[in-house]
Amino acid sequence: MYQPYLFLLLLLAIGFAAKNQSLIISVIVLLVLKVAGLDAKIFSTLQSKGINWGVTIITIAVLVPIATGQIGFKDLYESLKSPYAWIALASGIIVALLAKNGITLLASDPQITTALVLGTILAVSLFKGVAVGPLIGAGIAWMAMKIVEWVTNSF
Repeated sequence: MYQPYLFLLLLLAIGFAAKNQSLIISVIVLLVLKVAGLDAKIFSTLQSKGINWGVTIITIAVLVPIATGQIGFKDLYESLKSPYAWIALASGIIVALLAKNGITLLASDPQITTALVLGTILAVSLFKGVAVGPLIGAGIAWMAMKIVEWVTNSF
């Protein structure tokens, strides 16, 4: 009965120790919803649609420079003259594909989120990493799992 609260409070403490604002806000929101008794109504919706909402918000943030006119067709054309732009283009494609598979992994194996959050927290707190969210972590985990499956099935 108290385990979810204790787990969330532990994550909150880790969030404060790691100075991870996203984790702190997320845990506080979940605790408030749980204490208010709204968890039964809201948690299933957040779990099923939250990742898509988050991706939409991130996409909006990325597109703001286009909407404000800071980036236009001329900038796109000029950037494609650089070999680094082609590397960035390929990286963007790879990351988007990994994140797509990360969503699949999180949907099919939600408990993997715990390990991803722990890994992110450790990287932020111990190695001064940047928390970029569970999607890319799940995508990389998915890719690593597929490689392990391939290797174990090949030999």
